Amino acid sequence: MEQIYIGMGSNLAAPEEQLRSAIEALAQLPDSQLRGVSAFYQSDSLLPGQPRYTNAVAALASSLQPLALLDALQAIENQQGRERNERWGPRTLDLDILLFGDRLIDEPRLKVPHYHMQARPFVLYPLAELAPADLQLADGRSLQELLAACPFVGLERLA
Repeated sequence: MEQIYIGMGSNLAAPEEQLRSAIEALAQLPDSQLRGVSAFYQSDSLLPGQPRYTNAVAALASSLQPLALLDALQAIENQQGRERNERWGPRTLDLDILLFGDRLIDEPRLKVPHYHMQARPFVLYPLAELAPADLQLADGRSLQELLAACPFVGLERLA
């Protein structure tokens, strides 16, 4: 089984409930074990005029292959009413594979490490709650380097 980190976000239809439902669905994935979930965080949307997002990161151990896991995550998103109308638009649920073991993945449908995670505090700070402090990404960057370059700005950790 490989250690996988999944970024989760929602800004529609009771976002905290959306994340809780997603966590339940992740715990039911075949050939996988949910190992942990970060605290929930709120942040502003990347686009103006949208509701604030609620975000978290889940740690998963799985023997699923990357594209099979991606398909399973997209099925969860669809079950929770995800509509893909606008890039970075509002959504009931967004599930992103952030890290997949020590793999570098460059497929048309999947890029790992996640291609924008280094600039997103709403990904890095929840990830840091779950990952080892000395985590090295497959591309050679360390989580500590990414955190140092991405201040905790615009985030609110929820109770």
